[in-house]
Amino acid sequence: MTRYLLAGGGTAGHVNPLLALADAIRDTDAGSEIWALGTAEGLEARLVPERGYRLLTVPRLPFPRRINSAALKFPLRYRSSVLGVAKLIRELKIEVVVGFGGYASAPAYAAAKRLGVPVVIHEANALPGMANRMAARWAAAVGVAFRNTPLPNATFVGMPLRREIEQLAGGISPADRFAARAHFGLDEATPTLLVTGGSLGAKRLNDTVEAARPALKAAGIQVLHIVGDRSDLAAESTPDFVRLKYCDRMDLALAAADFAVCRAGSATVSELTAIGLPAVYVPYPVGNGEQKFNVIDVVDAGGGLMCQDADFDVEYVKNTLIPLISDSRGRSLIANAAKSVGIPDGAKRLLDLIQSVLAER
Repeated sequence: MTRYLLAGGGTAGHVNPLLALADAIRDTDAGSEIWALGTAEGLEARLVPERGYRLLTVPRLPFPRRINSAALKFPLRYRSSVLGVAKLIRELKIEVVVGFGGYASAPAYAAAKRLGVPVVIHEANALPGMANRMAARWAAAVGVAFRNTPLPNATFVGMPLRREIEQLAGGISPADRFAARAHFGLDEATPTLLVTGGSLGAKRLNDTVEAARPALKAAGIQVLHIVGDRSDLAAESTPDFVRLKYCDRMDLALAAADFAVCRAGSATVSELTAIGLPAVYVPYPVGNGEQKFNVIDVVDAGGGLMCQDADFDVEYVKNTLIPLISDSRGRSLIANAAKSVGIPDGAKRLLDLIQSVLAER
């Protein structure tokens, strides 16, 4: 029996791989003890208990980017958080800390180092976050989701995926695809485009696809469009166009699709390549720009295209996207290329890496 502390949270990109690893641990050794460490404000506050795991919380402490009152208070608050996590590690007799980045990871890494408890890092993005960059220099092991991630001593393990995605990676039968389309009220035999910008949506994708509806319909392509909770576009269902604000069965949405248009978040790229779903990736143009690095491998392999946000317009849909979807043979080649770089067993690979660290001790 091993006692694990899994640290991370804030966004689905941190929480979902954490939960996928927790499931893999439970499947491998039901006697293991698993705790998750996150914040009370992040998605983990809901998702971790829903999955049946115990959540411990630390204060949400963003690293200061400029000198202000919060920056002056940060060192003492951070030290207090580290000491609090160290107390938890001692009381729970934690044997290994596995971090996924996010606000909870940095104090967990520091506390584990202070106590001599091994740290294993998983970095989901090709461009690493600050906490993982700092801890990777001394961590016992570092697993990465993308081969081009610039962290020292990194082992490529892929992304830990949800069970339902792992099952899709094993193959989608025609019956499965038809059933998935029927779930959304789509025609069973019509080429299907999935459009999603994530849970919050993507205005550029939403506006362009809405404007391109006549062209897509004329080309004989039906659309499953997930616009996100923040979109002004309302839910809609017609014979060739289904619009949802939110989709709680993304496994069925992926199974229904022949092609996807999406952002290039690490989880999205990892899931689509594991399944072998061809896609046009439109990286989020704001922030540190890590999304464009997430698609390097799949684009280089011919398993998808990258389109800059400003270039994804109606003309792109007409001149590039529709011809791709309409060419069934070419679509199949892209799908095979996508699957060639996908990793369907990332959770097992990460667990193997963790167990190798434990075995050395």
